[in-house]
Amino acid sequence: MVTILNHPLITHKLTIMRNKETKTKDFKQNLDEIAGLMAYEVCRDLPLKPITVETPVAACHTYELQNDIVLIPILRAGLGLVNGINDLIPTAKVGFIGLYRDEETLEPHEYFAKFPNNLAEAVNLVLDPMLATGGSACAAIDMIKKRGAKNIKLVCLVGAPEGVAAVEKAHPDVDIYLAALDEKLNDKGYIVPGLGDAGDRIFGTK
Repeated sequence: MVTILNHPLITHKLTIMRNKETKTKDFKQNLDEIAGLMAYEVCRDLPLKPITVETPVAACHTYELQNDIVLIPILRAGLGLVNGINDLIPTAKVGFIGLYRDEETLEPHEYFAKFPNNLAEAVNLVLDPMLATGGSACAAIDMIKKRGAKNIKLVCLVGAPEGVAAVEKAHPDVDIYLAALDEKLNDKGYIVPGLGDAGDRIFGTK
């Protein structure tokens, strides 16, 4: 299932990020804020378990999250989504996955992976600002499934129809959350209109 979060604040902040004149500081700040806003919707269906706590007045029969949350950014651009979500879910654990693309085969390969040991029981949020071809997202999901992850959500800022279709085909059990679904990919694999290279704009490397 694909969920596009058409919220006025998300749209406004994404407009700032799309602007080529926006500098690194404002780009990162708006990304943090969008990530936090997206987290509300991404976490809307998280399962709860009953618990009883003592308030200063009486016992309260209430609920708490049933599962741990694990954030899994795809390096390096995925790191840009971690802080905004972690501010809302400070108990979330963070894993990391690094991929590189073979220049001849164009296949993604893992060069770094570090995860908490509870992927099988956790709700795992795979983070990557741009869902372009879908190759990196599909590979990352493959890799965490091999490590036992079952409940997986893909959280991206901007997606292209090609990338969405690729993930839906390879992983129909994974929900996709986007701040915007853009028009297409260009011949260089960039999302149009997109916002450029998210990693470069987050870290000021261009």
